[in-house]
Amino acid sequence: MTEVRGLGDTAAPRPYRSYVYAYPHKTAYRPLPDPAPSLAALWRDEPKDALSLYAHIPFCEVRCGFCNLFTRIGAPDELTTRYLDALDRQATAVRESLGDAAPVRFATAAFGGGTPTFLTAAELERLCDIAEKRMGVDLRAVPLSVETSPATATADRLALLAERGATRLSIGVQSFVEAEARAAVRPQRRADVESALGRIRDSGVPVLNIDLIYGIDGQTEESWRSSLDAALVWRPEELYLYPLYVRPLTGLGRISPTADREWDEQRLRLYRHGRDHLLAHGYEQVSMRMFRRTDAAPLGPDDYACQTDGMIGLGCGARSYTSALHYSFDYAVDMREIRSIIDAYTETADFSRAEVGRWVDAGEARRRHLLQSLLQAEGMPVAGYEERFGASPFADFPAELGRFEALGWLDETAPAGLLRLSAEGLAHSDGLGPELFSPSVRAAMAAYEPK
Repeated sequence: MTEVRGLGDTAAPRPYRSYVYAYPHKTAYRPLPDPAPSLAALWRDEPKDALSLYAHIPFCEVRCGFCNLFTRIGAPDELTTRYLDALDRQATAVRESLGDAAPVRFATAAFGGGTPTFLTAAELERLCDIAEKRMGVDLRAVPLSVETSPATATADRLALLAERGATRLSIGVQSFVEAEARAAVRPQRRADVESALGRIRDSGVPVLNIDLIYGIDGQTEESWRSSLDAALVWRPEELYLYPLYVRPLTGLGRISPTADREWDEQRLRLYRHGRDHLLAHGYEQVSMRMFRRTDAAPLGPDDYACQTDGMIGLGCGARSYTSALHYSFDYAVDMREIRSIIDAYTETADFSRAEVGRWVDAGEARRRHLLQSLLQAEGMPVAGYEERFGASPFADFPAELGRFEALGWLDETAPAGLLRLSAEGLAHSDGLGPELFSPSVRAAMAAYEPK
């Protein structure tokens, strides 16, 4: 699991230790004590006027060698139908648990996976109906992001999503160089990728995001730049640049060596090259991974805050957030374990309780807020933190922030009252983030047995 050294250590952490996309990580979740808490009790006193809905579809046509997401290959014996049936039951139970004592409003929605467009157009329509008719989300009135792949971005699926209100389509390309795609155990032809991108543009969905990966075996600055340039031809509104990770129980994890310093340096070099290339071509950096075209229209409300607003997750790979508990279903990477969890989900009749999760106390809430704010390029207004928690982040995290400053990871040129990472701090986001994990979360992650 993630190694976090003592805060008194003056050496810089290794740059690629853990992608902190959520805190606490699901490997810190555990089965909740019996009787499991009811969703109605968990959500009773929560603000529900700016919720985010995430629906997880755990199916893919292939599983890439780097992938440790909760997904399986294929869906035999009408599994997608049974899965959507369970999703419908879960959505009904969740909406009942939210109650009607206070207005329930959704600010954003997303379908992820897996590959949501693994579903047929008719199944995608049913998914949209579940979001709208069961949860009450007006998909045409809020930002709706959907993940897709070159093989499943078909014209009928894309047309359905556009008609139902999709505002963003995110496609995992990873590399336009076929040899690199094979090295990442992602079989695809560039011609198929380009055709899929053409269909996405033809769909009229306003925001296209392209995911690319750096650090693939055999990748050079020249080949990396060729992928970047191939993506730029499509003028995507967003680009995500991901460092390659080799994780346990994945395809690459079974055949590739452990990360070493030379690979760290290669990834850092490629990251800086990609960052500078995009900045020179009209993009702004939003986070270590995310770049947005400077002339792209804003997507979604300016006041939506992932640090504070509640998350409703539907599907067996989704997580939900209240202010006191983050919860989900069981988590696995191994394909046999994933199949077993999906099968159990499709057979579940009662979705009224949270079964697996982690309680979030006041200290963890501070860490989560600081993490999710600091890892954004715009930084964190200190006054906002103080207003929410009644203390300064420098008083709450003196050792951590002092170490970041000593390493040159804090921006000394930031305006007064703004805590912001330097360019080098952003580059080391995957080393910096785990430094803010609490001792109890680190211990839980270290004790987790991958399955």
